[in-house]
Amino acid sequence: MTKADLIETVRVTSGFPKKAAVEIVESVLDIIKETLASGEEIKVSGFGKFVVHQKHDRTGRNPQTGESLTITARKILTFKPSILLKQEINGD
Repeated sequence: MTKADLIETVRVTSGFPKKAAVEIVESVLDIIKETLASGEEIKVSGFGKFVVHQKHDRTGRNPQTGESLTITARKILTFKPSILLKQEINGD
């Protein structure tokens, strides 16, 4: 499903005009992005939890040359689905 598909689904199920559906979806996505960028986690009951983790510098190796290099620190986003979502996906 793409963002356009999501907008269309919101439009059809809510009965809002397309412009309002676009604004709703964009607003929700902006809130999610801003919250995660600030380092907070997002927990959606019955769906799952988005968490930003900090990875530290580490030593890696170039597989072509075997040369050792430092992989810089960065933040990663993880998602842990809720038990209800897992059950829905697995048909339980």
